[in-house]
Amino acid sequence: MIPANSLVEYGSRRVIITLTAIVCALLEIVDTTIVNVAINDMKGNLGATTSEVGWVITAYAIGNVIIVPMTSWLAQQFGRRNYFAASIILFTICSFLCGNANGINELIIFRFLQGIGGGALLVTSQTIITESYPPEKRGMAQAIYGLGVIVGPTLGPPLGGYIVEHYSWPYIFYINIPLGVIATLLTLQYVRSPKYSEKTPVSEIDWLGIGLLALCVGSLQYILEKGHDGDWFSDSTIIILTVLAVFSAFFFIWRELTYHRPIVNLRVLKNGNLRVGTILSFILGFGLYGSTFIIPLYTQATLGWTATQAGMLMVPAALTTAFMMPMIGKLLQTGMKQQYLAAAGMAIFFVFCFWGYKILTPDTSSDNFFWMLIMRGVAMGLLFIPITTMSLSTLKGREIGDGAAFTGMMRQLGGSFGIALITTFMAQQQVVHRADLVSRLDINNPAVQTRVEAMQHNFMAKGQAANTALQSAYKAMDYSVTKQAMVLSYMDVFMWIGILFLVCIPFVLMVKNKQQAGKVDFGAAH
Repeated sequence: MIPANSLVEYGSRRVIITLTAIVCALLEIVDTTIVNVAINDMKGNLGATTSEVGWVITAYAIGNVIIVPMTSWLAQQFGRRNYFAASIILFTICSFLCGNANGINELIIFRFLQGIGGGALLVTSQTIITESYPPEKRGMAQAIYGLGVIVGPTLGPPLGGYIVEHYSWPYIFYINIPLGVIATLLTLQYVRSPKYSEKTPVSEIDWLGIGLLALCVGSLQYILEKGHDGDWFSDSTIIILTVLAVFSAFFFIWRELTYHRPIVNLRVLKNGNLRVGTILSFILGFGLYGSTFIIPLYTQATLGWTATQAGMLMVPAALTTAFMMPMIGKLLQTGMKQQYLAAAGMAIFFVFCFWGYKILTPDTSSDNFFWMLIMRGVAMGLLFIPITTMSLSTLKGREIGDGAAFTGMMRQLGGSFGIALITTFMAQQQVVHRADLVSRLDINNPAVQTRVEAMQHNFMAKGQAANTALQSAYKAMDYSVTKQAMVLSYMDVFMWIGILFLVCIPFVLMVKNKQQAGKVDFGAAH
């Protein structure tokens, strides 16, 4: 017997709702990475510096992270359908405004607002899809949702690269418009809202909590995105924002635990599975966005590939993940424990990282990457659904919406933290490796002398004078050392990310499994 207030759908309605939610999730996630390949074009077209254009990415991320923890409350306050539709509309309008921006400051403001609209799409899409399926099929629902989350970051670079190469950078925003319009109409027509209890009166809204949350996560996101550019704590802005982030975090936690109508329900973190799940979601984001960042960067910066070539390299991994998702959903439905699947995913991701560590050279070909990236696709398929279901497995009622918001926020923060840490670590390791390599290049060493002379003769054969050819030989040697140092720094990154995932395996296996037969009751989520 289906309850009268059930949101379970059947037939074509469920298909339409599922496709609408997936499209919205994809729109949000693709926009986190699609801009990366258009930075140079934006810089030239808008007359901006590299640092200024970097804010196009940062502003979107800040808007994203600020809104995610509040989605559960906002859905209750305004009704899920209305809130979801309004978010799509805001995202779509801001996409148009981003494409029409006449200056870098305009673009940054519109990207921030686009991030606020987009942040709601991710968590709310997850809840809409989950509640549209009956309890026995909700593992599959998570698999369907996971397709968008895992595949989205991979689709961004090749799609962005193709658009920039064949059209112009504003079109990376314009492609959102028709999809946004269709998604809005379908949402208003088909998506239903659950019946909530009384809404919070305007006078009792936790405005202070909202302000402290925005200050905390906004400051933190800025630090993670811009810390490396400012040499971290050598920059007074970073220091000030760090102090603000710490104090606002402290007062936000105090406020939410003492206020009778908190904007974010922190008490839900008393649940042990959710606490572990938020940490694992952070690590998942670290690996997902970190690997999506580092591989295209390596192929472009070191191997000289185009943005499209670098992006297309990631497609097999995305397709593998897409193939894995329904299989994982079926396994969960048969009673397979999430801990075992997540632990297997962690182990395979370690293999992927170790493989990357072993194959990287200044001349690595696309064939060398193929099977390694297939391993990444398998790992991501094994990680996403089990971690999500494990996090929410022992929650009930509206706690599930709060839990989904926490895991979503931590996944995004994990990605930001991962990219920031990777960037800083690589810069430091490159300096260390370069110094080590240079120390071994003794000019009195016969082998070094022979190599320099051979390079000199090569340049002389091209018409250069002896002195000029010698200088060119030294420059070429210096370039070779720099490139080798860069390769070694990438190898270090792969190794340490792999070790991080390997260390997590015992902790995953220790998580309690309280649900029956791997089925999670998402029934009352927001």
